[in-house]
Amino acid sequence: MSQVTGIIDPPIDDLLEKVESKYALVVFASQRARQINDYYTDLHDGNIFDNVGPLVDASVDDKPLTTALHEIVEGKLVMTPRTHDAAPTAAAAALEESEPSEGTAAAADENAE
Repeated sequence: MSQVTGIIDPPIDDLLEKVESKYALVVFASQRARQINDYYTDLHDGNIFDNVGPLVDASVDDKPLTTALHEIVEGKLVMTPRTHDAAPTAAAAALEESEPSEGTAAAADENAE
């Protein structure tokens, strides 16, 4: 008897071995699916150099999310964790610019006297 395929192909357990959590898998796969979708849109428009196409064999009928999940389970994509220090927010950068430095504060005190 042949093995019954489930609703999810590839199996969720195989996918979870490649990422930290279910939530990370959802974000990672959805971002890649968007890239694949953009690739097909650009291909239709004639701009083939803007996005990377599928890294696995995919038929025309495969949805971008299915293709992204197959790329993840086959190890074609690797998720690298992003640290908070690597990408400072715009608010933190603006705060640093608005704070006076020690030299500026000392010069302001001398001018006030």
